[in-house]
Amino acid sequence: MSVKTGHAIQHNPASTKIADYSTALLNILEDFSVEKERLERTQRAAINILEDFSVEKERLEGTQKAALNILDDFSVEKERLEGTQRAMLNLLDDFNAERTKTETANRELQETVESLRIAKETAETANRELETFSYSVSHDLRSPLRSIEGFSLAILEDYADKLDEKGKDYLNRVRNATIRMGSLIDDLLKLSHVNRSGINRESVNLSTIVKGIAAYLISQYPERSTEFIIPDNLISECDSRLLNIALENLLSNAWKFSEKCNRIVIEFGETYRENARVFFVRDNGVGFDMAHAGKLFNPFQRLHKTEDYPGTGIGLATVKRIINRHGGQVWFESGINKGTTVYFTL
Repeated sequence: MSVKTGHAIQHNPASTKIADYSTALLNILEDFSVEKERLERTQRAAINILEDFSVEKERLEGTQKAALNILDDFSVEKERLEGTQRAMLNLLDDFNAERTKTETANRELQETVESLRIAKETAETANRELETFSYSVSHDLRSPLRSIEGFSLAILEDYADKLDEKGKDYLNRVRNATIRMGSLIDDLLKLSHVNRSGINRESVNLSTIVKGIAAYLISQYPERSTEFIIPDNLISECDSRLLNIALENLLSNAWKFSEKCNRIVIEFGETYRENARVFFVRDNGVGFDMAHAGKLFNPFQRLHKTEDYPGTGIGLATVKRIINRHGGQVWFESGINKGTTVYFTL
């Protein structure tokens, strides 16, 4: 190369080749650098894609899990719905069966109501006829009884001087028989009336009723030494008229079967048995053997001779009917010469 001009004077082939290699190498390095940057960008893009793919994969897995859970829930809900459907079908079957039974029961009830209506009308007709018959029989029986008693009394009064003691005794027996027959008719009518009459429940002071009956008995037999024990204000819901009949029978029996005692003690009161309120009438009379207690509530059943203790045998039967009409029970406690207690509930 010339120092002055700067142009090459001589040419060195080796140098030229080296320069070409350098240039080529530089170009290659530049291309490599560019390619490296492109690869790095590609790598970063790939990494981003992989990261996005990973996120998307997690999201897809979450979606898949959610879908599986939904499917599980759907399966459970389906089973529950199927169970509900079966239960509803069973309910419908039960409802149809119950409706059929109800319709059958209604038909039977209507038939029963109709039968009861007919029976009620028949019973009412029979009761009216029985009442008419009872009073007719009572009148027809009383008329000859009054005649027999009247003529017997007239004979005793007008022809006493012509009769011996035996004749007078016969006439007295006739009169006593007519009186007893009259009492029997009265008691039978009471029993018949009790069976037919309705129940009118009201608040009744039983103590007042018993005190009235006791006062009447004492007035009839003032010579007897008698003590009535009656607490005040024993109140019960019952039919006043029917309970008056029942208590009159019970107290009259207590009075009658205690008449041979030196001192008669009759008590009316209340007690409780198995939490149930129980009323009682107690006396200190002759009592009776409890082996025969069952038949005393039957009409015309007696344990003592009429000559010893007069009566018709209807009173206790009437008492039982009255107590039964009130939905109650009546029973005895007694012993020979140990008095009697009659218990009853209402």
